[in-house]
Amino acid sequence: MSAMLLRLVCTAALAAGTVLAPVSAAAVPEPGGGKSTAGPGGRSVAELLTELQGLYRKAEKATEAHNATQERLKKQRAETQRLQRALARTRLSLHNSRGAAGRLARQQYQSLTGLSPYLRLLLARDPQRALDEGHVIGQLARQRAETVGRLTAGEREARELAGRARKALAVRTALTERSRKQRDEVRRRLREVEKLLASLTAEQLAALAELERSRIAKAQKELVTSGALSHGSTHPSAAGARAVRYAVQQLGKPYEWGAEGPATYDCSGLTSKAWGAAGTPIPRTSQEQWARLKRVPLVELRPGDLVVYFPEATHVALYLGDGKVVQAPHPGARIKVSPIAANPVLGAVRPDPGGKSLRRYVPPELPEWAAQGSDAGYSAAGAPETSAR
Repeated sequence: MSAMLLRLVCTAALAAGTVLAPVSAAAVPEPGGGKSTAGPGGRSVAELLTELQGLYRKAEKATEAHNATQERLKKQRAETQRLQRALARTRLSLHNSRGAAGRLARQQYQSLTGLSPYLRLLLARDPQRALDEGHVIGQLARQRAETVGRLTAGEREARELAGRARKALAVRTALTERSRKQRDEVRRRLREVEKLLASLTAEQLAALAELERSRIAKAQKELVTSGALSHGSTHPSAAGARAVRYAVQQLGKPYEWGAEGPATYDCSGLTSKAWGAAGTPIPRTSQEQWARLKRVPLVELRPGDLVVYFPEATHVALYLGDGKVVQAPHPGARIKVSPIAANPVLGAVRPDPGGKSLRRYVPPELPEWAAQGSDAGYSAAGAPETSAR
């Protein structure tokens, strides 16, 4: 159990007026074990852990959906503004064209009261001058035709742009409403986590943390011994090394849903910013990172690659090497170093598949506390302040 979690558990125990006995791994029930440490509703610690993991997973899934909508909303705002600027320019041009057309119409009306160019040529004392005037009159006629053409085209373009601007604004409004509903869904999911955590005793929280640790250790051992994970000192690319350094510099910062730094991050906010800082922009959400980046087998992992988790690709971490990742785990947790098997692995992707591995690489030094804390954020302070957002 980490020092941070131990302090939180002891604080909760003292506030309740209880004395804690050490919690050993042997005292932690495994899935399907007894109900001696039953929690709310008679559930065992293993069942509580499964429920909490499910709640966090649903919250993170809702968070990633909200993030995806926010990305679409950013693009839609930019498109709406572009169309509105284009419409304003077209309307100004149309106004000028209408003014020119009005002047030409007045000139044409005035010319109707005079003689035709043909009669002026017959009656002119200076035929050459009359021909010159005819040339000028022809130029004016062509100008009138061009002005009318511009006016017609401008009116058509203005109508089209106005229609597109209205549609873009309607899409933007719909995305804003969707984002609001998804935000509310995230908050609802997090309140469910808060409610369950608030119902647990300090002993149950400690048992949850210990059971989670033992499960992760078992999953990590199975992954390593299976041969599916890369071995040896595979070096990152230059960009991958920069992404790793950026991610390591964020260690200890809190998880916050929808956040992209610099003070707080969610899982994909951390990975997208790390690679953006490395000079290689990547999609914002874990689903888009999984869908659009080049997939690589785990046996070929190199530092800087992204490890994606769960069947819906709702969580992502950045690979450090040696079977470890840096991640923003879940609400209530802080950015930390974790075993790669801290969550069920879906696969891995590489943001810079064309980047050559460095010939020499010195990994960034990790602080002693880098791996401390629960990978799922189970603590007395694990429930975020949803009402404040």
